[in-house]
Amino acid sequence: MAIDYEELLKHYELQETIGTGGFAKVKLARHILTREKVAIKIMDKELLGEDLPRVQTEIEAMKNLSHQHVCRLYHVIETAQKIFIILEYCPGGELFDYIIAKDRLSEEEARIFFRQIVSAVAYVHSQGYAHRDLKPENLLIDEDHNIKLIDFGLCAKPKGGLDYPLKTCCGSPAYAAPELIQGKTYIGSEADIWSMGVLLYALLCGFLPFDDDNVMTLYKKIMRGKYNVPKWLSPTSVLILNQMLQVDPKKRITVKHLLSHPWLIEDYSCPVDWHTKYPVGHLDEDCLTELSVFFKRSKKSMSSLVTEQPRCRLLKDSSEDNLRSSGKQKIASKKSENKENKKRVKIVKTDDHFVQPEAKTPVVIQNYEKKNLLNPKEHVDIYHKAMISCNKEMPIKHATNQLFSEELTSTTLSPERRTRSLDMDLNQANEESGQKKKGTKVFGSLERGLDKMITMLTPNKRKKSFKDGPRRLKAQYNVTTTTMLNADDVLNEIILVLPTKRVDFVQKGYTLKCQTRSDFGKVTMQFELEICQLSKPEVIGIRRQRLKGDAWVYKRLVEDILSSSNV
Repeated sequence: MAIDYEELLKHYELQETIGTGGFAKVKLARHILTREKVAIKIMDKELLGEDLPRVQTEIEAMKNLSHQHVCRLYHVIETAQKIFIILEYCPGGELFDYIIAKDRLSEEEARIFFRQIVSAVAYVHSQGYAHRDLKPENLLIDEDHNIKLIDFGLCAKPKGGLDYPLKTCCGSPAYAAPELIQGKTYIGSEADIWSMGVLLYALLCGFLPFDDDNVMTLYKKIMRGKYNVPKWLSPTSVLILNQMLQVDPKKRITVKHLLSHPWLIEDYSCPVDWHTKYPVGHLDEDCLTELSVFFKRSKKSMSSLVTEQPRCRLLKDSSEDNLRSSGKQKIASKKSENKENKKRVKIVKTDDHFVQPEAKTPVVIQNYEKKNLLNPKEHVDIYHKAMISCNKEMPIKHATNQLFSEELTSTTLSPERRTRSLDMDLNQANEESGQKKKGTKVFGSLERGLDKMITMLTPNKRKKSFKDGPRRLKAQYNVTTTTMLNADDVLNEIILVLPTKRVDFVQKGYTLKCQTRSDFGKVTMQFELEICQLSKPEVIGIRRQRLKGDAWVYKRLVEDILSSSNV
């Protein structure tokens, strides 16, 4: 363990865990030199198993994407047992939590966020990638209240170009396009548009257009494409949702047309700008100066060192290697970028259209072996491409192309079980209906994304003992206020309710670490409830934080817990 963390601790101070998953956990940390906060995704290579190639493709894609609305990759460290991915820290947390805290967003606020989402997706598509797992849980809010797209573990970059048909069924069920549900080949960018339609509906309504505890019923709803239209939606909101949520992918609006859609232009009078402000390889002059001073080199020499790094070559000189592995350049560049956020020089746009897809070529299926994810000659450090902009993340999995049988619709799956892999759910459903046979595994690995989250909420500044009383916090969007005046009474009330909701918990001071399990004993949900003291107004609050599990199931469960208690 100590050996695995040795290289990491040379550059980062580890703090509390802010997210957990099936094979990964995420810790808050600080870069020692710059004091910049980062999120470090820690993965055990042995536990990764068949997800090993997924991490490899995620890292590879993150090296190639650099955009203001894509979460930045700062550094990758690989040891014999661990993989550490150092990412931009977004203290605002998940967009999902922001939605449920507000019930639903106003059209104006939804437009602000959605323009940024469209910008990110348009850029990702222009680089030949389809994200394939677009949902509010995979969108973080940074310190400037801007959106950052994360989790590219399911993305695809077809060798024949973005219009090349894909077969792998992946993503999250409620956001999956009808063509995926039916097991058909599909175009990745078209599937992303559908997911964006579901996402926008969630922003504007506070709930999903297609939802059901019965998985088969959920899929039938998606394939029909019928959803309720709340009375508060404006005509242009209804129009844009209808254009994105078209069951026939060929009738769906494209990202290119979304950029100038009337709903997105309203209040702006200009199309969405999808071009990157941080082209890969761009060097920030202030960061270059800072590095030159730190490493006692000329700016010319430092510039040469940095620009050589896109190929991830090992540098022979020991001080150069130290520069490469330390990751100071990108972290430092982020600080400089934040300071100059409002006076940044505009990038000259040389092309108003998307990059044309490459000529179609046969898709090459790679054989992944259990070995180092990165070429030894590439080392593990992604700090190449450097200085100012690096954002990244990526792909996976298989399914068959069969339609669901009508008999499966009678099998009801509980909300908790919906958080498991759908491989198990569908096989279980087939067994129960007497229909289990080869080829009935339709939507394999669809829920793998549930174990890949980065829930980045305001960290605990210092640990407090139970005697000290609850933490004092400013009002936050993930805190529910109570009518009670005594923190201990609130804590006891919640503790009484949890067992009635089949929630296991461990108490640490005023924090309750909670989890639920499936019928088979698998952990399906992990979250925290912390009793805290709010300063303005002076009331007792309950801070909630999802760590693992289906976001909408979590929403309903926490709402049920709070409404069932007398707080």
